[in-house]
Amino acid sequence: MADTGEVGDIQDDALKFDTYEQYLDSQISPMDLYYLEDQDLARQLVELGYRGSGETLKREEFMARKKAAEEAKASKLRNAPKKLASADKDLAHFPFLHNLAEREDLVRNGKLTSIIFIRDKNSKGQEVSGYIDYAHRLKTENFEPYFERKKKLMPKPSDLSYYNWETQHSTSNSTPNFQVIAENEGGLLFKNKRDRKVINVDPKSLPGDNSRRIEIKTTEYIQVVIYDHVTRRKT
Repeated sequence: MADTGEVGDIQDDALKFDTYEQYLDSQISPMDLYYLEDQDLARQLVELGYRGSGETLKREEFMARKKAAEEAKASKLRNAPKKLASADKDLAHFPFLHNLAEREDLVRNGKLTSIIFIRDKNSKGQEVSGYIDYAHRLKTENFEPYFERKKKLMPKPSDLSYYNWETQHSTSNSTPNFQVIAENEGGLLFKNKRDRKVINVDPKSLPGDNSRRIEIKTTEYIQVVIYDHVTRRKT
C-alpha cells in the first residue's frame, strides 16, 4: 500500500495533465517505446501497473480527481471576494452616492434589497422619475463610473418604473427581485420575490414589513428616496 506521500503525489499528478493519455505517457520511458514499438501497448502496460513508477491511477480515478479539482477551482473563484465598485472612492460630499456605497456589499450579497426612487431632469431637460432595483442594476451594469461621477445614475424605461413628465411616456417592468403591482387603488407596489413581502412606495403610507423609507437630502438630484428591504426567505 502506498504511504501518504505517495498518495499525495498521485493526486498531484492527476492535476498536471489534461487527459488520461497524457498522464499515462508521462510514465512511459523512451526505452519502453524502443522495445515495445507501440504507444497504445505501452499505455496499457502502464495502466496495468507493469510500467511506470509507483501506483498508477485507473481512468475512472483520474477523471474523478480531475473533476473534483475543477469543481474546487470553480468554487474558489465564485467565493473569491470581489472588489466593490465603490471601493476607494471619496464620496463624502455626495450624499446619494455615499448611501449607495454603504449598501453595495449588502445588496450584492443578497442580505438587502433596495429600490431607488429618482426624480431629475434628463439630458434633454425633461423631468423624469422612476424606481430602480439597485441589485438588478448592480448585476447588469458596471457601477464604477457612477461612483467616479463620470456617469449619473438615472431611471431608464427598462427599470421597475419610469415616467417622463413632459412626454407622459411611462413603463413598468418586473425584475428578478421584484414584481411590479401597478393596477392597485393605493398606488404603485413592489412585491419582493424572495420573501413575498410588499413594499409600498406611497410617502403617506408605511413602506411595509422589514422595509424602511429614507429620503436623501442632496443637491445631486431634484429628489431621491431609497426603500430598503431586509429579505427573509419564507420557510
